[in-house]
Amino acid sequence: MSSSIHTSVLPTEVMSFLAAKPGMRLVDGTLGGGGHTRLLAEAVGADGLVIAIDRDPAAIDRGAREMAGLPVRFAQADYCNLPEVLDALSIERVDGVLLDVGLSSDQLADDSRGFSFDSDGPLDLRFDPTEGEPAWRLVNRLKPDSLADIIHEFGEERYSRRIARRIALVRQKQPIRSAREFAAVVRSAIPRQMPPPRIHPATRTFQALRIAVNQELKSLRIALERIPTRLAPGGRLVVISFHSLEDRLVKHAFRSPQVWECLTRSPVEASDDEQHRNPRSRSAKLRAAQIATPTASTDRLYQV
Repeated sequence: MSSSIHTSVLPTEVMSFLAAKPGMRLVDGTLGGGGHTRLLAEAVGADGLVIAIDRDPAAIDRGAREMAGLPVRFAQADYCNLPEVLDALSIERVDGVLLDVGLSSDQLADDSRGFSFDSDGPLDLRFDPTEGEPAWRLVNRLKPDSLADIIHEFGEERYSRRIARRIALVRQKQPIRSAREFAAVVRSAIPRQMPPPRIHPATRTFQALRIAVNQELKSLRIALERIPTRLAPGGRLVVISFHSLEDRLVKHAFRSPQVWECLTRSPVEASDDEQHRNPRSRSAKLRAAQIATPTASTDRLYQV
């Protein structure tokens, strides 16, 4: 298995908001390429522990190999099942949790997964290839109205009806299988714009299908409800999201003063320098909060 090519976003900000120190117990709920996990493991040292979780078995296998010797325990699971992961490790509470809920460059580069528009592999889009229904099957079986609803709700795509009708027309002749083929179908359904848009015309549709196949918003919603029960007093949660649907869920959750003391009045974004070095960071938004205490002021804010 090759090494990770993924570059983690907002690493300095993550370390600052989690305030990682020697001896802490922290969770990286989205291991991915392992960049954040490694930084956290180095910060907590031999007396601490990082629990690294990911739904993708390839990420778990690579992380276990590349971070051998560091104080990290790995678990293949959905981060919404964090309490069950901690129970299996006989850990009651942790000092902080990180969720970087985006797609990794390693997944995009894997031609067999179909995350890339240029992939000739099947349009799979599952984080865990052994679980659930691949996207190509969804695309070929759903009625046009149901497809359009998914594309509109999860992708916020204004041309969702046109795209769904085009998909239905194409699949009558032959089932759609590859990511490249699907991207071409979506592109053909969207009117040409001048000047051309900054993002690929199929971006929102791919996003919508990926969210639907992996039930990503459901996982995030459940995680935001369950994580506070397993954080120690003053424990922190940092969430990095990459589109408005995720960010909206996090923003709403952190508005509960009975549960959280919000540490970010507005989302923290990558610096110009980081965006230049890592274009993927341009859409990243970080929000952070810590478990509220009876004496904590709900107005108190921390800046990096």
